[in-house]
Amino acid sequence: MTKAKPFDIPKREVWEAFEHVKANQAAAGVDGQSIQDFENRLADNLYKLWNRLSSSGYMPPVRRVDIPKANGGTRPLGIPTVADRIAQEVVRRYLESPVEPAFHPDSYWYRRNRSAIDAIRTARQRCWRYDWVLDIDIKGFFNSIDHELLLRAVRKHTKCAWVQLYIEHWLKALVERERGTPQGRVISPLLTNLFLHYVFDIWLEWGFPGVPFERYADDIICHCRSERQAVALRATLQRRFAECGLELHPDKTKVVYCKDANRKGNYPTIRFDFLGYTFRPRLANRGWAVRAFVSPGSQSEGVKGDPSGNSGMVPPDPERQGAERLGPNVQPVHPRLDQLLQPLLQIGALFDSFAHRRPLAPMGLAKV
Repeated sequence: MTKAKPFDIPKREVWEAFEHVKANQAAAGVDGQSIQDFENRLADNLYKLWNRLSSSGYMPPVRRVDIPKANGGTRPLGIPTVADRIAQEVVRRYLESPVEPAFHPDSYWYRRNRSAIDAIRTARQRCWRYDWVLDIDIKGFFNSIDHELLLRAVRKHTKCAWVQLYIEHWLKALVERERGTPQGRVISPLLTNLFLHYVFDIWLEWGFPGVPFERYADDIICHCRSERQAVALRATLQRRFAECGLELHPDKTKVVYCKDANRKGNYPTIRFDFLGYTFRPRLANRGWAVRAFVSPGSQSEGVKGDPSGNSGMVPPDPERQGAERLGPNVQPVHPRLDQLLQPLLQIGALFDSFAHRRPLAPMGLAKV
């Protein structure tokens, strides 16, 4: 009689995960094995992976590489093997089913039917209606994710023992402390969204129900009615993040006035960058108008990975059909953006851009 495996993981799940990884044309893993090499003994390799996953004996063979950031410091990158990408995809597919419907509609990173372009378009529209923006930057976010808080969020959405076990293995495989997770993993975007869903998204919705936001990974823009509201939100958010092991960047987090033809106040900060776009007032034919455009050198890192396949076209908004065009001098910030925006740049039609929540009571992951 065949002894039952500790975990009941259907072989079909491993096969479909392989098909997904192959379709994404993943590069060779840290062990040098490519997808083609893996396919040379596909049945054996998939059975071996399934057997280890089902037997609770799987350990992730990944390597950490610290990538220098343009503004100093490093960003941890996890380089997995092909087999580990498949294992992560098995877990990701299982966890995504209960988690995805719970996510906030203004969370855009690696979400179904959402993209960076959607986030930019929404930010542009809201800047017309709200006079102030809180541009949020989380200092060293991927090095600061608290493992226990994240695992608590995972356990809220699934009781599956093998999902919990392997997520914990992946979190702790490349770090020597109880914080941080390297990027570059198949499952990292889902875990990032889950963590910030509780740390930020629903917390803000509960505490400041009149402050809409756009979040793409850890890049966050909040729209406020007044400077006072934006300053109060920043102070409250600083305390909230401290409770969850995060820190607002003191220099990069800023309150921005959305100046345009109808909003003529004089304030020191009237521009911000979001996903490779610079939002700022620009002198147009009929006076001051606020545009969303790609400003040379405004950002060095560009848009984080966007799997949506969006062509980069930003459709015109009914509210601004008569917007003036920017002209041919618009330049891309980042090669990825060049690919995303090329169809739009060819016709020279980037459209206009710049367009309350109560004091917060603590609502942390303790309530997850």
